[in-house]
Amino acid sequence: MPSSGDRAGTFSVARNPDPDSSLPFMIRLPLPDGYLILKTRDSWPRTAKVYCHRAESWPEPADIVEEIPVRSCRRRGVAIDLVLDRARQNRSQLVFTRLGGGREAIFWQSPATTRKTRPGIRTPRRLASGYEDLVILIDSRERYPYRFSGTRASERAS
Repeated sequence: MPSSGDRAGTFSVARNPDPDSSLPFMIRLPLPDGYLILKTRDSWPRTAKVYCHRAESWPEPADIVEEIPVRSCRRRGVAIDLVLDRARQNRSQLVFTRLGGGREAIFWQSPATTRKTRPGIRTPRRLASGYEDLVILIDSRERYPYRFSGTRASERAS
């Protein structure tokens, strides 16, 4: 269980010690009420949603693949939002659902895999009618600032 001094805890990925399992990895997520331990098909959801299944316990000793400090790990409805303390591949979400027959299924996805599976969902490009133009301040020290071409937003360097 995460200690009270460790604000968010550590996300751990280990190899599944069961050689007959079709889920070769195990992940451990720190939640306020203890660790959630799952068997999973991959160590991170890179190109598709990853199927997960609850595990009874964390293997001792564990063959650790990766350990990363966690910025945030919180339950939000049927999902758990996970934010890791690293530059890339730092956000993901675990979604809990029920399959036919009432069996629990857990799918682990990153923002990129969510966009890929829901290509029709787009960010609005215009403000609602009656609103003033949106002014966005851009920090002049940004190396690669966002551009807002094709929108009613105007850019102003700060």
